[in-house]
Amino acid sequence: MMQGISDTGRYVIGETAYNHEGDFGYLMRMVEEIAGLGLDAVKFHLLLDASSYMQLRHPLAGKVREWMFDKGQWAEAMRRSRGLGLDVAALCDDVESVRWVRQERAGDVRAIEIHATSLNDWFLLTEAAAFGGTVILGVGGSTLDEIGYAVDVLRSRGHEDIVLMYGFQSYPTDYGEINLARMEALRDLFGLPVGYADHTAFDDANNEVISVMAAAMGFGILEKHYTPERGVERIDYHAAVGREQMARIMELMDVAVRVRGRRGAGMSEAEKAYGNVGPMKKAIVARRDISRGQRIGLEDLWFKRTAEESTVRQAQLFQLVGQEAGADIAADEVVDFSKVRYAFGVRDVRSMTHFGGRGEEKA
Repeated sequence: MMQGISDTGRYVIGETAYNHEGDFGYLMRMVEEIAGLGLDAVKFHLLLDASSYMQLRHPLAGKVREWMFDKGQWAEAMRRSRGLGLDVAALCDDVESVRWVRQERAGDVRAIEIHATSLNDWFLLTEAAAFGGTVILGVGGSTLDEIGYAVDVLRSRGHEDIVLMYGFQSYPTDYGEINLARMEALRDLFGLPVGYADHTAFDDANNEVISVMAAAMGFGILEKHYTPERGVERIDYHAAVGREQMARIMELMDVAVRVRGRRGAGMSEAEKAYGNVGPMKKAIVARRDISRGQRIGLEDLWFKRTAEESTVRQAQLFQLVGQEAGADIAADEVVDFSKVRYAFGVRDVRSMTHFGGRGEEKA
């Protein structure tokens, strides 16, 4: 698991993608702003050999080459990111990038990611399996068979530190197509943590809220495109949020994670206090005066809200019925076990009517 999740309950990755368009200074500006906003990690798209990634005749081949940085620049970007307190996630588009990170930059990189376009690329998977950190698998637009294949390849080579990153790019975003509920199925089927890569349009009024909905469901890893110039038509700008939006998302993430809490049936201390018998839940009180030595009957007891707490739970009513009062108990006074001489016995609750007899003890 990536550092930070277990401690804070949320882990936010700022994705730079190719928004820098080959401008290294612009990329460093993105890193500095992402760090300043308090995100946990920055994600870079690494590509060292374009011919290993796409055909030479691909319409974007020329542009991609213009956007590429060399190893020295990537090493500098990683060092500066780490110096600013950010984890580094490297989305590796080619085998050469994975190998370089694994062999030379493993100390700077917390996680490598394989994009959904390469999810079943056996060469990338086998190289990634040898990485010592987290491997993130982009699973947007992928079938269960495709996801299972990638997970199996990694696990068969001894790599268990895997995160599934759910989400896909679609402009404009149709909320009904996101289907966050599928994240629950992926988590349960593969037994792996699942993150959410949100691609809601930057100018959508619901962008911030949609971004944190997965966290409210218990998925604390969020990946979000970031740009210093919101709305400026650069590569990958459609889903990239600016400084103010990202700051708001970070605030809402913390709220969502706090409200979600931990899985399980346990109560928080505040909820336990709210559930105290007496001030909140009705306590068992004397319905009428009860004399010392008197055998307490069901007709002698009642439930009322009280100013003081009681140590007797509501469900323990019939443990008081049939006991002998150890002291005088005034009407409306809380009845607890300190006020009775308790004799152990087996009681037939079914024989007791709401206002009726005292019940019967069985030998």
